[in-house]
Amino acid sequence: MAAPVGSSNAAISSCSDQSTVVSRAENVHLQYSVLLQHLIGDKRQIKDLNPGIMGGLSNPHKTDEQKMIERGMESCAFKAALACIGGFVLGGAFGVFTAGIDTNVGFDPKDPLKTPTAREVLRDMGQRGMSYAKNFAIVGAMFSCTECIIESHRGKSDWKNAVYSGCITGGAIGFRAGLKAGILGCGGFAAFSAAIEYYLR
Repeated sequence: MAAPVGSSNAAISSCSDQSTVVSRAENVHLQYSVLLQHLIGDKRQIKDLNPGIMGGLSNPHKTDEQKMIERGMESCAFKAALACIGGFVLGGAFGVFTAGIDTNVGFDPKDPLKTPTAREVLRDMGQRGMSYAKNFAIVGAMFSCTECIIESHRGKSDWKNAVYSGCITGGAIGFRAGLKAGILGCGGFAAFSAAIEYYLR
């Protein structure tokens, strides 16, 4: 009669061990769930990630000269001047390139059979490059300045600023040739500006 009693005790102990293992697994799962709630759940606390508190380097205090330089670089005059210089360089390069592929550069309209010299070709290329450079510089300065003024007035930096600026710039350039040309210039520049802003953003 001793063997059945021993086997029953072993069965009871094994059942108790299994229940202990199950309870421990449930406990671990519960603790893991609580940990997840504190890390990424509803109980997560949003703390101020200040570099000084976290042991990192804090942002250095800006001097008056640095603030003045930042204000100057963010001003409409600086942006217009930068766009003017960039437009001048780009326009000059574009003018020289178009003159280089033009077969009529250097030819005299009064004597088309005369072969132009290298000096005449370079002179015509320089004149065309300078003409393109001036036009690109004026357009770049007008566009950048009007966009900066519109952005400062609206208090927003979105695609509408470029569209409004393009319309004003195109209209101002086109109005020299008449009202219809001004309207077409406004619409064309606005559409081009909207396409560029859509592509860049």
